[in-house]
Formats: sequence, structure tokens, C-alpha cells
Amino acid sequence: MIYLDYAANTPADEQVINTFSHVSREFIANPNSTHELGRLAVERLNKSTEKIAQLLGVSEDEIIYTSGASESNNTAIKGIAGQNKKYGRHVITTFLEHSSVNGAVGYLQNNGFEVDYVEIGSDGLVDLDNLKELLRGDTILVSICYVDSEAGIIQQINKIGEILKAYPHCCFHVDATQAVGKIPVSFENVDLATFAPHKFYGLNGCGVLIKKEKVILEPLIHGGISTTSFRSGTPALGMIAAAEKAMTLAYENLEQRLNYVSGLNAKLRKALKKYPKVKINSNENSVPFILNISMNKVNTEKFKAELENFDVYVSTKSACCAPNTASRPVYARTKDRKRALSTLRISLSHLTGENDIDVFLDAFDKCYKKFERQ
Repeated sequence: MIYLDYAANTPADEQVINTFSHVSREFIANPNSTHELGRLAVERLNKSTEKIAQLLGVSEDEIIYTSGASESNNTAIKGIAGQNKKYGRHVITTFLEHSSVNGAVGYLQNNGFEVDYVEIGSDGLVDLDNLKELLRGDTILVSICYVDSEAGIIQQINKIGEILKAYPHCCFHVDATQAVGKIPVSFENVDLATFAPHKFYGLNGCGVLIKKEKVILEPLIHGGISTTSFRSGTPALGMIAAAEKAMTLAYENLEQRLNYVSGLNAKLRKALKKYPKVKINSNENSVPFILNISMNKVNTEKFKAELENFDVYVSTKSACCAPNTASRPVYARTKDRKRALSTLRISLSHLTGENDIDVFLDAFDKCYKKFERQ
């Protein structure tokens, strides 16, 4: 089996699973309980939070645990809208965003908020001049991903944050799900950031929302005591400890993994450029973990299925996108609908071997020649 869909999900590291199992058995009490076992549980929770905060360069009080990046995105976006609507109802986002951001923004639009989409340049980056044009006194939220999940393009987050400083009632939300644990990140000029450990060999069912101390949110989930007033629910200590372990491993090996995957990406690019029907959508601004291509006049859903006959697994778009629809990030950059309808996303990992790439390229060549004859 050749698995090349790591942007959708990664296999949990054995050390992460062991941490979850150990902590879940060792600390059986609710961390909110006031008896001794509860105090021991909350001490262990605080230890994990301290480490995660250290790795991210944020305060421990700024970390909120959720069930995943989708809940984190919804909490951030709807929470700001609910709390700050007294200042305005204008929101700015992009066509690069994950469906959990698009869906939350769409919900706001259906409930009386005005939404603008900032233009994307041919380089895949947010047009900063257009962003400045769209910003208004009643803009309360700008939501832009750190790295988009389809073409993998890294946005100029710090520059955008600097621009937004001139708007005191506007919060800056960044979906960093495809960035944290893979590339160096900075949240210095960000108000809210979201991610999930299952993208870097952690467990599904856990998410993180970074909320800077000055930011107030209207909670999405009400009732019950938790680690914060902004997200109710019994803290999932085992999941939190596992998230800490996954982050620690990712950060300890970040540079090594980044360099290794960059080599795999370069090998793939060189090999795929020889095919006349192939256009590479990921560019010099993209993370090496994602290589997005388009194939002229090829049904890539069928092409993907053909690759599965060789036990090779890739995706056409983000796993949360509806099938047979255009890739919004690719269309935003290229303005070419046919190109956006025929994408393949190959996503890589430090677990991907050189031989895996060779097997993939051999399978790709056989599939390409078959579709070329059709």
C-alpha cells in the first residue's frame, strides 16, 4: 500500500497512543473534581498545557481544547461574531479556506452578516492591497488560513496581522491546521488560531483553539465547568496528553522532516513535469508536504480510482469537500475552472519512502497512458 493522503489524516504515532493509554488509566478522575484524584488529574492537564504553550509561543491561559479543528474554527468565527456584532457585521475571508471555515462564515452570512472575499494573486497569496481596500470600520473578523489544504500555499500571516492592527475591533483568525507541526509558525500578530493533532500523527477527536487574552468569545457550547468559560465540557485528559506528545515529537523532528519531504517533493515535481497533460498548482510558496496537480481533459476522480487498483491512495481535493466540484483554492489562483475541476492532491510525510515515490510514479505512468488513449 502506498498512502499519499497525509494532508487528510496521519497515522497515530505509537508513542502518542501509549501516552493516551497510560494517562487514561493512571488519571481516572475528572480534572474538574475538587478531591485529591481530581487535583492530580488537573496537575497532569496543566503540565500538558504548559508544554503546548511553550512550543507554540503563547500563554497557557490562551489555549482552549476542543473536539477538533472544525469545532475550533466554528467556535472562533461564530464566537467573535456573537461577541463583536455591536461593532459591526462585516467579515472578510478567502476562497482558500477549509469547509469548516466556509460553513461557519456562510452561517453568519445567512444571519445578517456581510461577507467579502479577498482576491488571491497568481502566486496564490492574498492580495494585500485588495485586503486594505476591503477593510472597513465595521469589519469585525478576518479569517485566513496559514496554509491551504489543497495547494499548500503559505500565506503572509504576520504581514496581514500588521495591517489589521489599525482596526481595533477586528479580530484575525487563522486556521493553522496544515501548518502546525509541519513548518515553523508564529502567532504573534494573530488573535485566534486553530489546529488539530491528527494532522501530525496525533489522535482524531481533539482540537486546539488559541485565543489571545484580550479576545472575548461568545461560547458555542454552554453549561458545565471546564478549563475555560469559552468552551464547556469535561476536559479529555488522555486526548490532551496525547496532543502534547504528538506536538513534542513533531517539533523535535520538524526541521529534519521538512528537509526530507522537500527532497521527495522535488523528485515528484521533476518526474511529473514530463507529462503534457499535467500542470502543477503548488508553487514556490507551498509547503513541501502537499503537491497539487491538474490534468487537462482527465476525470481525476476516475484517475484516482484507477490508482487504487495499484494500491496507491491520493485525493482529488480536501477530504471535507464534495466530490466532482471545483477546487476553490486552485480556481482562486488560476481563474481556470477546467483546471480546478481536474485536480489531484498528493500529500507526503516523513513516513513516505523513496521507494513509495517510485511505485507511485510507475502506477501514475500506467494510468496516464491508459487515460491518454481514451
